[in-house]
Amino acid sequence: MEQVILVDEQNNQIGVADKETVHTTNTPLHRAFSLFLFNSKKQLLVTQRALNKKTFPGVWTNSVCGHVSPGETAFDAVKRRISDELHIIATDIKEVAPYRYKFSDVNGIVENEICPILVGHADGDPTPDPREVGGWKWMGWQEFLVEITNKPDTYSPWSIEEAAILQQKGLELR
Repeated sequence: MEQVILVDEQNNQIGVADKETVHTTNTPLHRAFSLFLFNSKKQLLVTQRALNKKTFPGVWTNSVCGHVSPGETAFDAVKRRISDELHIIATDIKEVAPYRYKFSDVNGIVENEICPILVGHADGDPTPDPREVGGWKWMGWQEFLVEITNKPDTYSPWSIEEAAILQQKGLELR
């Protein structure tokens, strides 16, 4: 059973919990990460959350999101989830900004996370685990920004806020 790290508002660990039991209508604050993967064509990999996901099923989002397990850094968690979820190799992963969010989905299930925003690079197409990813596509950054503005209910609320943070940070694609 995958565990998550429970934290206080200052990101100090206060416990651990089973991932399957933590996401409810009263989800405790825990550590996570959020990754935006770009290819050499400067396109962003966006993914659709599988329909069986407990939170935000079927919603499109940034490349990979996940939880940090006990004894793991955010970078270790990113590498683990990229491998498990997308089966793709990513390089040049760096943290761009800290982030804290709390959102409820249409079923009232809450995501409540301290979640650094990371950016990395990958070429080649993923072969996603269908239990995690319902769909995927590469799209230009500007196209993504237009789409999240025009169709906000189609995308995860964290990916929309994180994209705004990346814009404010002056995200430069190589």
